[in-house]
Amino acid sequence: MTPPRRQPARRRTAVLGREAVLATVPVAVAALLAAAGPAAAGTTGASGAGDPYFPLSGNGGYHVGHYDLTLRYDTAARHLDGKAVLTARATQRLTRFDLDLTGLKVTSVTVDRTTAAFRRAGQELVVTPRHALRAGQQFRVTVAYHGTPKPVTDPDGSADGWIPTDDGAFVAGEPQGAMTWFPANSHPQDKSSYDFTLTVPKGCTAVANGVLLGQHTAHGRTTYRWRETQPMAAYLATATIGTFDVERYTTRDGIQVYNAVDPREARAAAPVLKKLPSVLAWESRLFGPYPFRAAGSIVDHAPNVGYALETQTRPVYDSAPDLSTLVHENAHQWFGDSVSLTAWKDIWLNEGFATYAEWLYAEQHGGDRAQKTFDALYARPASDALWAYPPGDPGSGGKIFGTPVYARGAMTLHELRKAVGDEDFFRILRAWADGHRGGHGTTAQFVRLAEQTSGKRLGGLFSTWLYTKGKPNRA
Repeated sequence: MTPPRRQPARRRTAVLGREAVLATVPVAVAALLAAAGPAAAGTTGASGAGDPYFPLSGNGGYHVGHYDLTLRYDTAARHLDGKAVLTARATQRLTRFDLDLTGLKVTSVTVDRTTAAFRRAGQELVVTPRHALRAGQQFRVTVAYHGTPKPVTDPDGSADGWIPTDDGAFVAGEPQGAMTWFPANSHPQDKSSYDFTLTVPKGCTAVANGVLLGQHTAHGRTTYRWRETQPMAAYLATATIGTFDVERYTTRDGIQVYNAVDPREARAAAPVLKKLPSVLAWESRLFGPYPFRAAGSIVDHAPNVGYALETQTRPVYDSAPDLSTLVHENAHQWFGDSVSLTAWKDIWLNEGFATYAEWLYAEQHGGDRAQKTFDALYARPASDALWAYPPGDPGSGGKIFGTPVYARGAMTLHELRKAVGDEDFFRILRAWADGHRGGHGTTAQFVRLAEQTSGKRLGGLFSTWLYTKGKPNRA
């Protein structure tokens, strides 16, 4: 994500200018069990995944392996009809469990084709199956729902989730907006594969994640079928709808690219999107092979949104992006999408890395050297917003997308680069992306990887740059 424009560091420019195993269901289940805490010992799934920043995001007691979402959206009436089929596995005995869903009317819930009782409690859809679920049991939940989806307002004041536009919807769910358009286990700890069947008025395009399987038009409506087979956090799912010009091609590396551009943004977007293959190739050389089968861009005309988001395989932009934003959001495909957070306090692992990718790109393409960018930032006075709080645990509220997370997070990586040298630094980045591919990572794991790779003790460096309040002293 790029930071909201109304904040000092804008989303457009962000700043100036093998330790873990691969993700598998058991890894995800272990994370959820740990998050569920004491509730895991009972028969009721926890109402949250245990994240202190967003206590009700996600749920305990189960892992969703796959979402099959069938949506029909009327752009004129702004009405959504939805059916979500979740294939899940219980991580404990369950007599009741929650899903995250807000603002839409639920008409029926079944568990393994048997009608289940349900009730609403704030953002929780509380489901009581007719028969208790055994620990380890695979089950299927089907939820039928409809209504007028509306975004939630995040602590920083930005809209998040299903955001209506003049010709459809801009759908960007970080950090908690997935629940505005489908029932979910909505925390990055729980990653799943997805199928989307999206029906919209003829003339509109509906763009989701992954590969386009097909489309057909009948009776004045067009249906698009998309599939993302790689594990994906719910906040990275999209179903953006609008009047788009579509471009499709395959890169030399076999990546299927799908670009959807609002005609009002086409002229400004064209020269930047033209660089997407070279940006992906450059990032692949630095970070390792691109982690997905598909790539692309959704360039909407959504002037009231104020940000872009790294929706998996296909970032969504509220307007034509500049090159730095394109680099930033696609760097997230490695750092944030493929390698996901286990807790929102570690958001610097997403935003600091994507911001530093901007610095590296500029450095290697005729722009300022990363050291110059670092020095300009460090020259800011101690009273500057850059030093307002430490990026390693920024706190709840509107801080996770603030300047320190992006800029000081990138500065942390630059200090690491200076401490270990370029050879080890880029080995660390590649090992991080490869060793946690499709899974999760924590700051502690990254620090251990950096120390093991370089043979140096780096605890002081990370303590200073990630966790010290105020402006750090330079070494």
